[in-house]
Amino acid sequence: MYSQSQARDTVGQGKLVPETFDADALLLLPEEVLLGSGCAKGQAVLVADGKFAEIGERAAVLARHPELTPIELPGKLLMPGFIDTHHHLTQSLGKSLVFGEPSEIFKRIWVPLEASLDERLLHLSAKLAALEALRGGFTTAVDAGTRASAEIGSIAQAAEETGLRCVLGFICNDLGGKDTIKDGAVIRREAERHLARWAGHALVAPSLAVSIPEVASDDMLRDAAALCAEGSAIFQTHVNEHLQAVERSLIARRQRPLEHLHMVGALGPQTLVAHATLVTPAELNLLRDTGTAVAFNPVASSWKGNAVAPALQMAALGIRFGLGTDGTRSDAFRLMDAAETSQRLTVGLATGDSSCGGGWLWLDHATRASADAAGLKGLTGEVAPGLAADFLLVDLDVPEMTPSWDRPWELVRYANRDQIDAVFTNGRLRLWQGWPVDWDARALLREVREAAGAAVERAPIYRVHPPSAAHRAMVNGNQEIGVGMTAGAARAS
Repeated sequence: MYSQSQARDTVGQGKLVPETFDADALLLLPEEVLLGSGCAKGQAVLVADGKFAEIGERAAVLARHPELTPIELPGKLLMPGFIDTHHHLTQSLGKSLVFGEPSEIFKRIWVPLEASLDERLLHLSAKLAALEALRGGFTTAVDAGTRASAEIGSIAQAAEETGLRCVLGFICNDLGGKDTIKDGAVIRREAERHLARWAGHALVAPSLAVSIPEVASDDMLRDAAALCAEGSAIFQTHVNEHLQAVERSLIARRQRPLEHLHMVGALGPQTLVAHATLVTPAELNLLRDTGTAVAFNPVASSWKGNAVAPALQMAALGIRFGLGTDGTRSDAFRLMDAAETSQRLTVGLATGDSSCGGGWLWLDHATRASADAAGLKGLTGEVAPGLAADFLLVDLDVPEMTPSWDRPWELVRYANRDQIDAVFTNGRLRLWQGWPVDWDARALLREVREAAGAAVERAPIYRVHPPSAAHRAMVNGNQEIGVGMTAGAARAS
């Protein structure tokens, strides 16, 4: 964390310090601003009352506000914060346990781990994930809901403490699983309370979720989607991610998961489906015609999926979609790179499409299109008057971006998390050079290290493959690989 003594030492040298941004109104003069039309120079950005108040030609804005001291930001890009349209904030204590594992890891790792979290661990996990997200340039994350039994207000508390804008999912599953499932009427009442509880909150927006369609009754799928439509919230579910799930749906209902959702009336502009990697042409038409949004998770496809969503085709059809991490790694610049790369490898090479979105497409779908998919259009996602001042200051004075010929492409392919000097939400500085300005992140890391081991140990996690060191030993020793392992056994090896 940036110390107060360092701040005092640099104030007199004319360097930017966190205290530079400690004012009710900020008149910022960055070298470039990322607007909806692209990067612009010579702009001034006025931030007041947590929102972008004005963006315009520098001399004109300065002339209108002689009472304000402008803050010169040479070599900095002011851009909207990224929006992660699909995250699992309460899975951060397990992260690399899933590496190298076959699909449907939620059954063997995530459900057991989340079920072991008490309220303190739920809060720690969410706060760690929120910190990672902000460090990676995400000012907003859509949480898909947790299977933990602890009160999910702990997740909202973590968002408030870190400054991360959060779309908070409440799980409405009423079928399946080993645990006792609540009566549907009880779930509906709790869902209504959840929507009312967080309505109008400064950072938290409520959402309802079903983990996967097969764990909810048709009535619950329909009702949860309808409640969200009535309450201007989003309804979330994982759809067509793994071949096993598609085939289970076909066997049980003679319908694919997306077809099933459409049949019960759960698709629509309020619905955000995660993944949609295994989609037929007819299902793409369903997404387009119903206005349903998609969370495109390219890193998740690379690390653990069965396929890659046809994002370029979705864009061509006018299907709404944003980019999501699925909790893989919270690095927005690498996420955009993964999105472009996934389309180049799956579509571009075979068709001779060397552009694959032209760079700008991935910037749009990581920011303003993600805001639309997350139900936050008109609130965040752009540097525009009236929207929440959720933004980044990115250092452009680096070798990788010198000389600059095409800034959007450079941001997608060259930019790095370590270039993010400052992260703001609601006009307030949250992180400076990667670390919070008003709370002790190092203390959080120490607490997580002390608590994570016991949480993982008591969770009935089952890993199919051993960790990398044991895998290396097996390969070099010509031993059999692929023995199922509990988490405890995996660590011991």
